[in-house]
Amino acid sequence: MGRREEFERKVLPLLPAAYNLARWITRHPQDAEDAVQDALLRAFRAFDGFDGDDPKPWLLMIVRNTCRTAFRRGERWRNVIPLDVAFRGPAAAHEADDTPPPDSRLDAPRIHAAIEGLPDGLRETLVLREIEELSYAEIATVTEVPIGTVMSRLSRARARLREALDETAAPTREAER
Repeated sequence: MGRREEFERKVLPLLPAAYNLARWITRHPQDAEDAVQDALLRAFRAFDGFDGDDPKPWLLMIVRNTCRTAFRRGERWRNVIPLDVAFRGPAAAHEADDTPPPDSRLDAPRIHAAIEGLPDGLRETLVLREIEELSYAEIATVTEVPIGTVMSRLSRARARLREALDETAAPTREAER
């Protein structure tokens, strides 16, 4: 099997996870698409050096670093029209898609808003654990922090998420009385 075929077999099935992470980091669908494209190119170039069994943490680390590098450089990708939109015509190019990333477990707008409100490190750790279902060790690899930091970030993220959801649910409870 050639290098390209092996890359396609191992890495391309991970595109939804890569996009999901990029979407939560960049907070914009087109930026996430561009970040994933950049990350895939970097991953392909570095694929010869990949020697692990599971490429998911490796790819997600590349996606995360791609997003962070772009933010540090002040790059904005939003002026790029996604290929699928470009093929649908000029009217489609004006569509604004600020919807949360698709995930059937998180379909409530208030949950998405609560996650969006978390600080970057907490949001990233929560998404990697609860949505992408990475282990603590894999999250530590992706985020380049010790496992203890992963555990404390996850604990704080969950606590803040509970607080935010309790706050948004409180007016509903009050209105019912």
